[in-house]
Amino acid sequence: MTVSAADYPGASVNPSPNQGDRANGRKPDMIILHYTGMPSADQALSWLCNEESQVSSHYFVHEDGRIVQLVPEGRRAWHAGKSSWAGESDINSCSIGIEIANPGHPGGLPDFPDAQIKSVADLCLNCGKRWKIPPERVLGHSDVAPIRKVDPGENFPWERLYLDGVGHWINPTQISGGRFFQYGESGQPVEALQSMLSLYGYAIETTGSFCDRTKGVVEAFQRHFRPQLVDGIADFSTIDTLHRLLAALPKYRRC
Repeated sequence: MTVSAADYPGASVNPSPNQGDRANGRKPDMIILHYTGMPSADQALSWLCNEESQVSSHYFVHEDGRIVQLVPEGRRAWHAGKSSWAGESDINSCSIGIEIANPGHPGGLPDFPDAQIKSVADLCLNCGKRWKIPPERVLGHSDVAPIRKVDPGENFPWERLYLDGVGHWINPTQISGGRFFQYGESGQPVEALQSMLSLYGYAIETTGSFCDRTKGVVEAFQRHFRPQLVDGIADFSTIDTLHRLLAALPKYRRC
């Protein structure tokens, strides 16, 4: 099935064959943001529309703000891969994927142009309103696939999107000294950290051991919510920012 008309007003259409049915009639209740991680937008768009790639997204946003729809919103685009959030492991069946043209880490993490971010915000707001997607379920690829993925990266302006009404955000706690937890440690404080990360939505077991997985999830959290320093060490700034984000979630998510 191809896109006959764009779901988002103003988007052009460039159909991708890489799509399928959403499992069990699922409707999207998440939005996942990616960067393309390729040298040019045209190269990335061509790859997403190439059957050989076996990857796609619902939307593609150029640096100048132009939006292209590749897969109908009612269909399952192949953008998240092996991923999980809040107990859901088939992220592709319950999400809308948006690829944002940017070379990412391979290209030195260049800034995202203002026109591009405005279009991303407008697109997220429109999709969120039509599908009743809560702001806190607008996430990065690295959130749902820690360690495996790092996009849209620590240079992505999540605060800017939040000020436009997209996503969940608080100003991160200032980095300072004090007690911290890191790889190799174990005990009740590590267990509490893992529990908080899991409660927020990250796929992590509460083992009490600061393992490779825990370090990777802490890095993913920092990349999104405390981007000033992404080192996988759970310092006071990281833990306090996480605690305040949990406290700021809607009441139904804190039950």
